[in-house]
Amino acid sequence: MTEAVTTTGPAAKAVAVVDLGLRACEAYDRPDAAARLAAARRALDDPVLHVVVAGEFKQGKSSLVNALVGATVCPVEDDVATAVPTYVRHGAQPEANLLIETEESPRRENIAMADVRRYVVEAEPGSGSEVDRVSGVEVRLPRKILAGGLVLVDTPGVGGLASPHAAASLAAVSMADAVLFVTGAAQELTRSEVDFLRRASDLCPVVACVITKTDFYPAWRRVRELNEQHLAEHCPVPVMPVSSPMRSRAVKTNDTGLNAESGYTHVVRFLNDQLGRSAAERLADDAVAEVAALCDQLEAHFEAERAALADPESAARIVRELTAVKAHVDVLKTSAAKWNQTLNDGITDLTSDIDHDLRARVRTVIAEADRAVETTDPADTWAEMEPWLQSRLADELLGNYELLRERAGRLSERVGHHFHEASGSLPPVHDPASLATLDGFEHKIDLQRMRVTKQAMVALKNAYGGALMFIILGSLVGVQLGPIGLGIGLVMGHRGLREEKKRHVQRRRTEARNAIRRYCDEVIFVAGKDSRDTLRRVQRQLRDHYSAVAEELNRSNAQALAGAAEAAKRTQADREQRLRDVESELSRVRQLRQRAEAVMG
Repeated sequence: MTEAVTTTGPAAKAVAVVDLGLRACEAYDRPDAAARLAAARRALDDPVLHVVVAGEFKQGKSSLVNALVGATVCPVEDDVATAVPTYVRHGAQPEANLLIETEESPRRENIAMADVRRYVVEAEPGSGSEVDRVSGVEVRLPRKILAGGLVLVDTPGVGGLASPHAAASLAAVSMADAVLFVTGAAQELTRSEVDFLRRASDLCPVVACVITKTDFYPAWRRVRELNEQHLAEHCPVPVMPVSSPMRSRAVKTNDTGLNAESGYTHVVRFLNDQLGRSAAERLADDAVAEVAALCDQLEAHFEAERAALADPESAARIVRELTAVKAHVDVLKTSAAKWNQTLNDGITDLTSDIDHDLRARVRTVIAEADRAVETTDPADTWAEMEPWLQSRLADELLGNYELLRERAGRLSERVGHHFHEASGSLPPVHDPASLATLDGFEHKIDLQRMRVTKQAMVALKNAYGGALMFIILGSLVGVQLGPIGLGIGLVMGHRGLREEKKRHVQRRRTEARNAIRRYCDEVIFVAGKDSRDTLRRVQRQLRDHYSAVAEELNRSNAQALAGAAEAAKRTQADREQRLRDVESELSRVRQLRQRAEAVMG
């Protein structure tokens, strides 16, 4: 019942072509091209296809993952919720690992399968234990559906588009191959769910909406119709109703009809059609494109040597042309090359723009927070202000991250265009949502209201001072105020107490605004450093990629130049023999190219 997402067809053909390309690299002494082909070969051997399962709390995300793999790997209980992402992937034997964040680098720690629940569900925060530093749990299972490299990611609940969980989920979505958004059949999609789906559709090309719990709600068909109407207006994605209990029962009893009725066959077919074949074709295309590039270089090398052998009088001209090409390739390797200047200038401009965008977004949050503080007393609202501020900053950081990702992609395309080569893939950009929840919100605000005894002392002080002032004033003019003076004192005391309370509220507001600014400054400091580091990674990867390509072109041209120069010095008999050898080598290279083109279709 656990259908497999097939990726073997195109991948198997691409592996055969890449193996031939690696043998060609060894035969023609091209270790530079062999390194790139070996990297493509490793990608074909271990394809990884991330499918993020997202949605609100308690909508059946964990049940969906369990039903897909036919095993209870994600905890499913009414009184608990998923706290950290769970990555379910293929393994020869069932095993589980903790993914722990450390200051140096993330590390893995093996745990028993029975302990998965302890780390996945909501734990007591702030304990300072190892649990607090767990960023995820990885579970490996021997299942056919996972054998092709499929990785199912069970995420925490969304909790609204502006929540930190939503920001983390959207950041994961941007690096996923597909998204399954889960909503229950109890009601139609909410506004926040539609907003999340719309944003997810912009970040990931393959998105589907899965309606769970159809076995529990008889009106699920009407809910499906309403959801389809909502999504048709905002983000047209397929809607698939499923029943996890029905699927689990079908797996246990091996009931094909019940499995089809559960709706999970549609989900697996969707992954096969939209993800499985496209991923296999993409990996195969990338691999054979490297082989085709190698064939271009080898063919140019042998064509130049063949021309010099066939016409000795033109050998000098060919050598001059290859020498000019060598000079051009040498320029590509220098810092003065146009692609290099475009990269350096683009990274400088992008760093400035991303920093300005981040500061503008944080200023907007500060303005919203100031308006909220001015209309309330922080003693009453600060408990809600802290999570709101962290959620708003997480949402704005995600928007800043999306801008960085989009602009960095455009820069990569410009650099590739100037180099006349396909641009390389960008390095992964880590989830920025955690930067909005720094350790400890040191607000330093005295949120304690005046106690009753202090209020009494303030009122008494003002009442005594006011009454004494009017009694003395009356005695100076010869008027005895008596009880009237006491009444005046009470009025003065009440007024003084009211003014003192206003001063306390104003002081708390000032301290709240200062705390918000300090916290936002810290977020800007940390997030700004993270974005600058990310852009430096982008710059280094693009620089190294195109420098390696330039080195390959330089090596290929040097071989062609050496072959043409040597051809000019050969005798007639040597030229005829070498010409036959070159024709044979050209035939082999062209056959390799034909096989690569056949895989690319």
